Amino acid sequence: MTSIGHELREEVRRRYAEAARAAATGSACGCGSGSCCGDSDAGDFGSALYSATERDGLPATATLASLGCGNPTAIAELREGETVLDLGSGGGLDVILSAKRVTPRGRAFGLDMTEEMLALARRNAAEAGVDNAIFLKGVIEEVPLPAESVDVVISNCVINLSVDKAAALAELARVLKPGGRIAISDVVAEDRLTPEERAARGSYVGCVAGALSVSEYEQGLRAAGLEGVTVTFTHEVADGMHGAVVRAAKPARADENPPAPAVRAGCC
Repeated sequence: MTSIGHELREEVRRRYAEAARAAATGSACGCGSGSCCGDSDAGDFGSALYSATERDGLPATATLASLGCGNPTAIAELREGETVLDLGSGGGLDVILSAKRVTPRGRAFGLDMTEEMLALARRNAAEAGVDNAIFLKGVIEEVPLPAESVDVVISNCVINLSVDKAAALAELARVLKPGGRIAISDVVAEDRLTPEERAARGSYVGCVAGALSVSEYEQGLRAAGLEGVTVTFTHEVADGMHGAVVRAAKPARADENPPAPAVRAGCC
């Protein structure tokens, strides 16, 4: 990783540590204007994107720490018994919701690089009475899980913060089981915008400057070996920048012992 990459990652870590500390004390995100996902007055980010039913019964600190640009648990079609991984799990909101949907046999992993967010997420899960949520420390470019161990990968406005997006996309593909799927909420740029134009619309830690374009997202997921890739805009967060739903799947493994072809009647 370049020195610039290290600096960006540290800036992201520092800002979200501040957000976790603020949420833990019952405050707003605490990042300051323009410096965290969620600094929009129009309801484009955060817990406003979750229904009252979803928020009901959750710890207040889980919703306060919600800084995403969508609701991936609403689009992931989670089923009982599945294993879910949330990349950049923050205060644990999406992990808690996922864990409830896949219980009793399923598990939900949350991966975050920020100690403060991990501590907050573990407290939130315990308060919510969820015992099948597991939080791991790490970066999304190096997921500390075995290959082909996860049914579903979700993420909420985090891929745009990665300092090596090709590695992050390759990792989510690696940990998916054959036939597994992704359901990601992210900020995505229209193809017409250059990287410089994206940076002019917001900061890197504000989830704007580092956003991929539609074509870049599609090409990156296909290069990682996924299929059925779609990027669907849901709401505009800046000129030419949108909250979006990103879907794809890992090809199912071919049957190693396919049935013998049927013999047609009359064949000699």
